[in-house]
Amino acid sequence: MRNVAVHEALPGNEETGQNRPRTAKALVVVAPLGAALLTALAATAYTDVGTIPGLPELPPLVRFGTPVARALLDLAALATVGLSMLPKLVGFDQPTRTEPLLAKARMVTVATALVWMLSALLSLVLQAMETSPGVAATTGLLVDYVNNVPAGPGLLASAGAGLLCAVIGLLAVRFGESVPTELRTIVALLGLLPMPLTGHATDWQYHDFSMISMELHVVGAGMWAGGLAAVALFVAPRRGLLAETMPRFSKLAGLALLIVGVSGLFNGLMELVLTPNVGLIGLVTTQYGQIILGKSTCLALLGVIGAQMRFRLLPRIARQERTALLSWVALEIAVMGVAYGLGVVLSRAPVIV
Repeated sequence: MRNVAVHEALPGNEETGQNRPRTAKALVVVAPLGAALLTALAATAYTDVGTIPGLPELPPLVRFGTPVARALLDLAALATVGLSMLPKLVGFDQPTRTEPLLAKARMVTVATALVWMLSALLSLVLQAMETSPGVAATTGLLVDYVNNVPAGPGLLASAGAGLLCAVIGLLAVRFGESVPTELRTIVALLGLLPMPLTGHATDWQYHDFSMISMELHVVGAGMWAGGLAAVALFVAPRRGLLAETMPRFSKLAGLALLIVGVSGLFNGLMELVLTPNVGLIGLVTTQYGQIILGKSTCLALLGVIGAQMRFRLLPRIARQERTALLSWVALEIAVMGVAYGLGVVLSRAPVIV
C-alpha cells in the first residue's frame, strides 16, 4: 500500500492531500500562460503598439491577436526546450526510475512543438495583416511580407523548427532515449535563434552585438523557464529524484539569470541610448522605457524567488523533506509569464513613443 502522511489519512483529508499536488501542477501550467497573455493584452492596450499613424485602425483581431499568438509561440518554444533537456537534468544512471516520467515528457514535447509551429504560422499571418491594414490575408500578401520584412523569414524558420522538433519528438516517443537527448535539445535551442527577428523593433546601429545579445537572451530564458517548468511538472512528485535533479538545475538557473539579466538590460538600454533625442531619460518618458522598467522589476522579483528556493528550499529537498516547491515554482513562472508578455510588446514597440 502507498504510504501517506498521518494528517492526510485523517477523515476528509485524504482526498485533499491527493488533490493538492494536482492543483499545484495545474497552477504551474496556467500561471505562465495566463500571466503572459493577460500582460501582453494589457500592455498592448496601454501602449501605441499595433497602431500605425496615417493608416486605417487595425481590427481588434489583428491588434490584440498578434501579441497573443506571439506569447503562445514563446511559451510553447520554451516548454519544448525544457522538456527536451529534461533527461539531462534527471540523469541516465537509473532508467527504471526515470523512464516512466520521461516517456510522458516525450509525448508532451510533441504537443508543445506542434503548438510552437502553429503559433509561428498564425503570427506570420497576423503580422502580415498588421503591416497592410485593410488588406485580406492572401498568399500574395504573405509572400510579400516574407520577402520584404525580416520578421517573415524569422517566423517561417521558427515554424520549421517547431515542426522539426515535433518530428524528432515522435521518433523519441517511438524509440525512447535511443534518440539522443543532445540532438533534441540542440534542435530546440537552435529553433529559438530566429525569434529576435520576429519582432518589429530591431533597428540597431551595432547590429552584430545586438543580435548576439538577443540570441543569448532568448536561449538563456528558454533553458531557465522551460527547465523549471519541466522539473516541476514531471520530477517534483518524486522526492528522491528531485533531490538529485534540483542541484543540477539550480546551477543552470543561476547562470541563466545572469545571462538573461545582463543581455536584457544591454538590449534595452542601448536601444534607448542610440535613438536620437531619447537617451536614458527614455526609461521614464517613453512607453518603451517603461516596459524595460517593468521587465527589470520582474527580473528582480525572480532573483528574490530564486534565492528563496536555492537557500531555503534546496537544503530541505536534498533531505527529501516535504516543501512548498510547486507553489514557489508557480509564483516564479507566473512572474516569468509577465516578463514574457512584456517582452512580446517590447519587441514590437518603437522607442520614440
